Amino acid sequence: MVAREGADDERFQDAMLKDVSRTFALTIPELPRALRTVVGNGYLLCRIVDTIEDDPGLSSAQKRRFCTFFAQVVARRADPAEFARGLDAVLAPGVPEAERLLVRETARVIAISEGFTAGQRKALEACVAIMADGMAEFQERKDPAGLPTLADMDRYCYYVAGVVGEMLTRLFCEYSPAMRRHEERLMTLAVSFGQTLQMTNILKDIWEDHRRGACWLPRDVFARHGFALSDLENGPRHAGFAQGLGELIDVARSHARLALEYILLIPREEEGLRNFCLWALGMAILTLRKIDSRRDFASGQDVKITRRSVKATVAVSRFSAGHDRLLRLLFVFLAGMPRPLPRGA
Repeated sequence: MVAREGADDERFQDAMLKDVSRTFALTIPELPRALRTVVGNGYLLCRIVDTIEDDPGLSSAQKRRFCTFFAQVVARRADPAEFARGLDAVLAPGVPEAERLLVRETARVIAISEGFTAGQRKALEACVAIMADGMAEFQERKDPAGLPTLADMDRYCYYVAGVVGEMLTRLFCEYSPAMRRHEERLMTLAVSFGQTLQMTNILKDIWEDHRRGACWLPRDVFARHGFALSDLENGPRHAGFAQGLGELIDVARSHARLALEYILLIPREEEGLRNFCLWALGMAILTLRKIDSRRDFASGQDVKITRRSVKATVAVSRFSAGHDRLLRLLFVFLAGMPRPLPRGA
């Protein structure tokens, strides 16, 4: 009976992941079987927080209330059914049906985690608590003219993605004694890994966010190049905007360099773990290349990588996952870094 419930839970999570995130639905099966269910569960928990943040119909006060409520649910201090009913009742009509279903199934998502170890549950709870509080804060600070500084953008990226990197690292280190020996270094690098992915998303989604009345770009970076984000509508026609965008692309590439170092600390024999990370990093690097080559883009679709590029990323990762030197050379080639990364950087 327990085995059947576990299989049903895995099928449920697989189906939900395919509906709410094609990327994670693609990468999670690469993980060792012992990690698939807990990582999938962690992603679904984070997706519920994202649903609250992304809902255009909720006020910042409502988003704060539901984020706090959900963190309490994950910590087993509040009723998941009550949370689900309350949030489902006020979600905007435009919220995708898959996300609505996920919210309605909150109790089941929480119940699945009952079978996790204490360390795994603690990692998930910490991630959701930090993410929920940080996202609520930045929804209260949301400004169509952008964030004040690059440091503010860094903080936003941490709350949205850096904490996910920390969660994954805790789960990976509990699974792998070899990784546990590098846990302190991995935790630091995990934040850069998350920042790489989130900065890429922010840059790709500039115009979609703008249409929703949000902007997560830093005003100080663009001001240095003579462009004000309050005039974002005219960005594609302004040289200063393109220059500011280039500066942020370079920042993202610098974080990607550290993300590669994170991957290289994963034991070579753990190719599943390496592929899980490499696919995400590879797709981010290819997206940054497209943004860099077309800084006057007008939509995320203009710089979205093709299915062919995704398949190529998967194939190259599978071939090179166990070869550190080859991974370094590939990174230099794809990310446009001027020289190979120094060992132990």
